[in-house]
Amino acid sequence: MAMDFLDRTCLMVVLSDKTELKILEAQFVQSQKMQAVGQLAGGVAHDFNNLLTAINGHADLLLLRHKQGDEDFGDLIQIRQNANRAAALVRQLLAFSRKQTLRPKVLKLADTLAQLTELLNRLLGEKVLLKIDIQETLSLVRVDERQLEQVIMNLVVNARDAMLDGGEVLISANNVQLDKELVRDRAKIPKGQYVCISVKDTGTGIAPDNLNKIFEPFFTTKQVGEGTGLGLSTVYGIIKQTGGFVFVESIAGSGTDFTIFLPSYAGRIQSEPEPDKVESTELELKESVGKILLVEDEDPVRSFAARALRMRGYEVDEAESGEAALNLINLNGDAYDLYISDIIMPGKDGPTWVREALKDHPETRIIFMSGYAEDAFEDGKPDIKDAYFLQKPFSLSDLTENVSARLASN
Repeated sequence: MAMDFLDRTCLMVVLSDKTELKILEAQFVQSQKMQAVGQLAGGVAHDFNNLLTAINGHADLLLLRHKQGDEDFGDLIQIRQNANRAAALVRQLLAFSRKQTLRPKVLKLADTLAQLTELLNRLLGEKVLLKIDIQETLSLVRVDERQLEQVIMNLVVNARDAMLDGGEVLISANNVQLDKELVRDRAKIPKGQYVCISVKDTGTGIAPDNLNKIFEPFFTTKQVGEGTGLGLSTVYGIIKQTGGFVFVESIAGSGTDFTIFLPSYAGRIQSEPEPDKVESTELELKESVGKILLVEDEDPVRSFAARALRMRGYEVDEAESGEAALNLINLNGDAYDLYISDIIMPGKDGPTWVREALKDHPETRIIFMSGYAEDAFEDGKPDIKDAYFLQKPFSLSDLTENVSARLASN
């Protein structure tokens, strides 16, 4: 029997289902693509924030010499206003790259949407009907309220632009319990309890070829001059940085439905301290006392900041790198009351050189500044105690008021 079997010609067929492998490959490619675009967007935003800091700052210095009514006053105000508009676009790039500063707090989503209703109706205009359907027992969420409002407004504006002849927008929110991991649109949502927000319109819909591109910065199907292509990329970045997920379903000619999953918050609403605020003031400088070490690798930013602080009365030493800063500290010892440092620099970055300096001079106060988010100096190493953060682009008033507050603190 054994010999008979060996003499026979046999055909062996092996079937392998590669569906899951193909899905994983597609998820990986899309993840790598979005990560690369995000890194590019974040780098561009960082560089632009440095440029805008210099533009705004030097405009502020000029405004000190041109009062209202002067021939050049209006032009300088225009420079500041347009620089601020540019800064708003840069913030959208930072949102996509998930490198913006968030101020999360626990809130009732129903209250937030109720406060937004009037504004959303104005955004939609008379041709579009707004409907809101919120579950009565909606769970709490912990998010940056202003950023979440930005998400909702961006989605509503996107819906409006898809309904030029009128239509309907439905904003709904309900609790969703996932008993097992949910795989959707190449993303995996862990099991748990979520608040699901939907923004659905009856507009023209999105072409199938565009569905996998709509969250990318600068991608738009609108005509030139009708949009920046940053609205949906901002939505994507904010939701991702918040720990949520965003999906889209659309049928060309039949409308679009954006769905957001936000993790539910199990605790209670607690009174959270307000973040430190610097009141905006008129551009007038008062005499102050103190010696400051200013460390910034961008010459225009360092030039503006040093001039502004000296005009305020501070004594300022400048360094273009962390290594140069440490050399000055070795020469001058405890002479400095405050270190002001950029975070991202060639060689020793801000947190690295500051940690070294604080070993011998632990009482020196610190202000970090960056075009990235506040957590850019949370590098996994021990926190730098009581370090302040100044987001670029900042104005002359932002800088001098923060320095004054830091030097006055105990």
